[in-house]
Amino acid sequence: MSTPTVKLNDGSEIPAIAFGTGTALFGKDCTDAIRLAINSGFTHLDGAQAYNNEAFLGDGIKAAGKPRSELYLVTKLKPGLKAADVKTSLVDSLQKLGVDFVDLFLIHAPPRGPVKPEDGTIQDLWHAMEAVHTEGLAKSIGVSNFTVEDLKAIAGSKIPPAVNQIELHPFAVPGPFYDMAEMLYRYIWKAAEPIVKYGRENGGTVPASYGGLSPLVRAAGGPVDEVLPPIAERLGKALGKPVTPAQVLSKWVSHKGAIVVTTSSKEARIKEYLETSQVPDLTAEEIQAIDDAGATQHKRFFMKQYFE
Repeated sequence: MSTPTVKLNDGSEIPAIAFGTGTALFGKDCTDAIRLAINSGFTHLDGAQAYNNEAFLGDGIKAAGKPRSELYLVTKLKPGLKAADVKTSLVDSLQKLGVDFVDLFLIHAPPRGPVKPEDGTIQDLWHAMEAVHTEGLAKSIGVSNFTVEDLKAIAGSKIPPAVNQIELHPFAVPGPFYDMAEMLYRYIWKAAEPIVKYGRENGGTVPASYGGLSPLVRAAGGPVDEVLPPIAERLGKALGKPVTPAQVLSKWVSHKGAIVVTTSSKEARIKEYLETSQVPDLTAEEIQAIDDAGATQHKRFFMKQYFE
């Protein structure tokens, strides 16, 4: 079963679904999970310096025995590192991963708070990313957790970000709301939509989604749960085999134009995620039903300090 791909603005192609090594695998020996994911069909592996498990990711790749040319590897610059740290940190990551380059290198999070002159600017940080790309240490470069203002700060650079990886699911953003109209524009997708739109229109940046299954795995019993089963039932009849709520939610993320980043240590679940590409498309009404249900529950799970 081949994984669908998405074309990036630099002409390369990225598998539309990734196996992530954060969240449940954060700081853990993920060797067996990576081997299992690769042997089950995952080729896109999403890591990060901050996850503190890159060496295990490398071990899992070796254990699986799949040729490097058939894998798509991602890592991210640890938050807080400066422009001067970009190359040295990436070289360290490559050593841990056991490879000569990564397919995609992301700034994990934009600089926040007071900036000292010696720390450099966000533009300096991005120029350092461009430099490792030019050297061939990263085939593509991008960002993560960038807002519209962050993207604007590096607009006009020689190389636009290929990807912006952000939290994306139907739940609403927590915080004060002045009226119902304001609330409807603050749930995660509506908060993310301007970011996605700006990126696509200014350099062709592709969004990637993490935390897409949060309504099911981090806040079960919420309003989104109620609308997924009937959609799954319809899709299952059309497909000719059962479709799960998780597949419906992953399909919803795909309909928003985003690459899906997910994870699991269970073989059945891993195969379930990979088989999402076989699931028929949702209707416009089904997408809207998920949108509307998500808008009634306010919850952001990750990187709150960058968005609130």
